[in-house]
Amino acid sequence: MASGDDDDPIIQEIDVYLARSLVEKLYLFQYPVRPATMSYNNATHLAARIKPKQQKVELEVAMDTMSPNYCRSKGEQIALNVDGTSSEDSNVYSTKMMDKQTFSSIQATTNTSRYAAAVFHKGELHLTPLQGILQMRPSFTYLDKADTKHREREAANEAGDSSQDEAEEDVKQITVRFSRPESEQARQRRIQSYEFLQKKQAEEPWVHLHYHGLKDGRSEHERQYLYCQAMDTTENTELVKTPREYLSMLMPPLAEEKVVKPMGPSNVLSMAQLRTLPLGDQVKTLMKNVKVMPFANLMGLLASGTDSTSVLRCIQQVALLVQGNWVVKSDVLYPKNTCSSHSGVPAEVLCRGRDFVMWRFTLERTLMRKEVAAIIKLPPEDVKDFLEQMSAPRLNRGWEFLLPTDHDFVRKHPDVAQRQHMLWMGIQSKLEKVFNFSKDDFVPKKDVQMDPVHVSGDQRLKAARENARESHGVLQRELDARRTKASRPPGSSGEACAPVRVKQEPVSDSEEPMDTSGPLLNGSINGYPNSTSPVSDPHNGHGAGHAFTPELQEFVQSTFRKHYVLCLSEVKRLFNLHLASLPTGHSAYGHVTDRMLQDTILQSQCKQILVPFPPQSGATADEQKVFGLWESGETFDKHRQVLFEIFMKNYRVRRNVIQTRLTQELGDAVTKTDVDRLLKECCVSLGGMWYLKGTVPS
Repeated sequence: MASGDDDDPIIQEIDVYLARSLVEKLYLFQYPVRPATMSYNNATHLAARIKPKQQKVELEVAMDTMSPNYCRSKGEQIALNVDGTSSEDSNVYSTKMMDKQTFSSIQATTNTSRYAAAVFHKGELHLTPLQGILQMRPSFTYLDKADTKHREREAANEAGDSSQDEAEEDVKQITVRFSRPESEQARQRRIQSYEFLQKKQAEEPWVHLHYHGLKDGRSEHERQYLYCQAMDTTENTELVKTPREYLSMLMPPLAEEKVVKPMGPSNVLSMAQLRTLPLGDQVKTLMKNVKVMPFANLMGLLASGTDSTSVLRCIQQVALLVQGNWVVKSDVLYPKNTCSSHSGVPAEVLCRGRDFVMWRFTLERTLMRKEVAAIIKLPPEDVKDFLEQMSAPRLNRGWEFLLPTDHDFVRKHPDVAQRQHMLWMGIQSKLEKVFNFSKDDFVPKKDVQMDPVHVSGDQRLKAARENARESHGVLQRELDARRTKASRPPGSSGEACAPVRVKQEPVSDSEEPMDTSGPLLNGSINGYPNSTSPVSDPHNGHGAGHAFTPELQEFVQSTFRKHYVLCLSEVKRLFNLHLASLPTGHSAYGHVTDRMLQDTILQSQCKQILVPFPPQSGATADEQKVFGLWESGETFDKHRQVLFEIFMKNYRVRRNVIQTRLTQELGDAVTKTDVDRLLKECCVSLGGMWYLKGTVPS
């Protein structure tokens, strides 16, 4: 210990004091939309008010209407829209011009226990705890007032058009209805609703304040309270601790942290706050909100790098496997001692009825609502709730399960499928006793619940070899035809293109197919292809074929003629958006893999630009695959080709380097307009440097 103290000597000791004069009164104001060099210290503050319980502050700041940057006509128009033509004391802008701006606060953090304002003076550090940290942003409530004025004028005009000789209204019969008593669940939903919160916030009155400038005498006087008024140790007991007490403050005993839940509607889910929860709570929250989800989509919603084994362990606690997809358990949706919001039926009865619906979906794709209601004997509203959670109505076919059967999950996780199958056997026996039926009463229309198939490793290897031997000849012919077509790209002038290095990647037998069917895509649900889409080869992971379609090539060509430069991840995103815009059931593209998409890009007059990303770059593999439109049939192609060659050697360049290289390659005919167009089409600027689109560090 002595040697350690000698290596790290104490340079200076500073006394720390805790000032308590401004406790519960000191706020820190931040102005995030204004640079620090342009503060409001010298601006004229017209009014200030606060709601202490909500920690909400509003400041009215005068605007410089004589500034050359102020648009006088706009200011008069805004004042006219808000106040109208009348001159009243209640007008927002008394000068008939927008001459002031209102700033409204929001809380930067709800927990300020770790923050304090510090003053260092004469070798002493004085700390004052902060009551709140508020971010001041411009308020646009005057626009709401303008809309209200406009509606009032329209209503007045409509009322004026009515005839003065209106006959008396006919006597109409009215029906008196008495509302049923509000349940506890409905009351909780009402309390957490946005309208209720807005009403509660509006009930707290404003406390009007006097604003004092930075150099005002009152401000100087108040700043003295930032210093500790009692310097003796008897008044600063918070900072005088024994070694044991200090150690316990540094390393407090483990205690369950209380997470401050944000006040908001109960059905709103924040992904940022979700990822602060333990993994089990994340899975439970997602399943409660989504109700039915494939395992692949669940992994996509969780943070990258999450262990799939841990997720499998968590999801089996809150969900059951139905047709290869996970459906949230009934007791998670209907906890004990709760009841139906529609009929008041206890949660225990609801769980039994919903479990019956889930069990029936393990046997067949569609159910008839009347048949279900006749067995579980629950009110129609509750039965409809069960079906809406996991199925969709189909004309003349009843209710069809929401998602296609996920055979891939069952094949990859046979042990989980077997365990869930045994679990359903136990649930079935309980349901038979409760509802007095036999499984033989329900003959499935189609066997959609795949029983787990146990295949040995030798059998899988043998099947893969036989499949590869059978498809070898066909794949070889397709490859030869594609190479021949690649040597003669359509639309070329016959001259050899400039040599461009194309990144060569080994074709992996476990290549993952590109997800071209997200939750809203054509004929597919939750990222899985519909029954008309080609199914992937179960042995080697590739799609049914790599031959790209004319529709896919047309999409790639039109996309690159619009954007010129794209990384692979951006192409996939645009392709998914394109699929989402297609009518339901459109399946011209088939099952598109990453390799098929890359091959189509390279066959569409595009080249891969091997941008030398820096070692510390956080770009993913798809983001580092950058493609550019090499030939479009116009003279500007040469400019782009020179630019792409520059970025094959440099990750980022300055404008003068690009302009000099263009002049060297294409002569003095290159104008500033050409350079501007080239940079606008293919590059983005950051910190004085130019990057290819899609390669800018986030």
